[in-house]
Amino acid sequence: MEKRFKIFFFLVLTLPLLAAGASVSKAQAAVVGTELWCVAKNNAEDAALQTALNWACGPGGADCSPIQQGGPCYDASDIVVTASYAFNDYYLKHGLSTDSCSFDNTAALTSLNPSHDKCKFPSSSSVSNGSFSGSTTAVGMGPSEDISSCTRIALHWFWPLITGHMFVVLSQIILER
Repeated sequence: MEKRFKIFFFLVLTLPLLAAGASVSKAQAAVVGTELWCVAKNNAEDAALQTALNWACGPGGADCSPIQQGGPCYDASDIVVTASYAFNDYYLKHGLSTDSCSFDNTAALTSLNPSHDKCKFPSSSSVSNGSFSGSTTAVGMGPSEDISSCTRIALHWFWPLITGHMFVVLSQIILER
């Protein structure tokens, strides 16, 4: 009877923890499914944005044809919109990571689609075909939250802790036979 109680007690303690682990998987799925764009920060100085824009369209290799005169994203009066398109193109071509969306701290990742009118910004999911492999750290723009640190902790500590706990308890039950 005491052995059955221990097994029941073990299951009662572990099942809620396993359910918590399932919610971590759902949180991770939300991060994976988030579309991200690299955009210029609204508070960046125009001179810094222009320097970063020149680099992105030059040595950086971004496709800047849509922001040239006559292009669907051309707006000579708005350096933030213009730089955002170039920054996003560079980000999509160079690894989908926070490092490829810095531009001397004039850019940040956002989950808010910056597309407007005929100017369509491709997103991280359109490049990665649903298997996002880059960093998910969203910085500075919009309501997106960085829950990637939480999922990393859960994946690297939670499941090994639960597995170890289950192993110890099951070992004790078996050894008491």
